[in-house]
Amino acid sequence: MISIELARDLVGSGVLWEPAPGDRFVIDAELLTGDVFWISDLTVEVHSYGGRSLLGFNGTTEWALDSVTLDQALWLPREDQLRGLLGDRLEAVRRTEGGWEVTYAVRPGYVQSVTDADLECAYARAVLTLTPTP
Repeated sequence: MISIELARDLVGSGVLWEPAPGDRFVIDAELLTGDVFWISDLTVEVHSYGGRSLLGFNGTTEWALDSVTLDQALWLPREDQLRGLLGDRLEAVRRTEGGWEVTYAVRPGYVQSVTDADLECAYARAVLTLTPTP
């Protein structure tokens, strides 16, 4: 799973999240970033009220949460979602002594690699190099 810092960097670089079942996230508040939530039609659903996306906590008796706005949540993209963000720029993934190396095309004819001990973090670092900061 990517780190909270990498997730914040993705948001800061302009990566947009359209919540869907199966997505995982944390509530970006000091006491809640240690608790990972998953969107599910059974417990956490995406609602739209007044043009804003809300994450509704349904049937969670152990939490005093009803809903949070999307800007209070921090998306923790999965490996497949990060690969999707790289798209056809992805050239190769291989295991190295230092972790996982992700090789991707920065532009036609020019490839670059990033390495991280965690595969999802390596993908996230690659996405960050391709996403201009707003």
